[in-house]
Amino acid sequence: MYKITPKGEQIRSMFGAIAPRYDFLNRLLSLGIDRQWRRVAVGLVRCGARGRVLDVATGTGDLALAIAACTPSEVRITGIDFCAEMVAIGKEKVAASSYRERIQLAVAPCEEIPFPDGSFDSVTIAFGIRNVVDRPRGVAEMYRILKPGGNTVILEFSTPVFPLFKALYHWYFLKVLPAIGGIFSQKSAYQYLPDSVLEFPSREEFKGLMARAGFRNTTHRDLTFGIATIYTGDK
Repeated sequence: MYKITPKGEQIRSMFGAIAPRYDFLNRLLSLGIDRQWRRVAVGLVRCGARGRVLDVATGTGDLALAIAACTPSEVRITGIDFCAEMVAIGKEKVAASSYRERIQLAVAPCEEIPFPDGSFDSVTIAFGIRNVVDRPRGVAEMYRILKPGGNTVILEFSTPVFPLFKALYHWYFLKVLPAIGGIFSQKSAYQYLPDSVLEFPSREEFKGLMARAGFRNTTHRDLTFGIATIYTGDK
């Protein structure tokens, strides 16, 4: 059984503490753009009318709900996250939605996904892969549970490429965002966010990690001048 590292426990505890204000701050700090990013990501999910989709690091279930809204009613979505507090809020949101019969959420880490090989047609993860401590193992697990012909869609924050926009973005990301986060939640958690984004591999490096896990036809697509990036890959 996979044992979460001390760093993983620290990250899990941090997300547990900010869970009650997580959705509100996502909307506020991104000015609502995160919803559009999720819609673009959902459009890249591939599954048949009776397909199964796994949303890893589902958090409070935003992407799982977005997938349900844009797929046939026979599609079943499973969401997993290693933070129980996040999953508890996600279950409340799912129960209050019209998709409650189609979505199931559970507590589990990306590094040890509790499903057999080849269980899902598509696997997604939004703003969570940078929080996976053993990232190669997590990506390999995402590959393992996919059916042959399945695909992964990974949405993550990035560093913009254009120099002027990059400078403005870093000012907001490093100065303004932690201050606002500190007003409504924990400042340390919203300092962790830019730190973790700046430490994340480059686009080409991350696609290389995906390829080493077995993914083929890896691509990336920048959103909003490179604030976020969608990575895809096939099994």
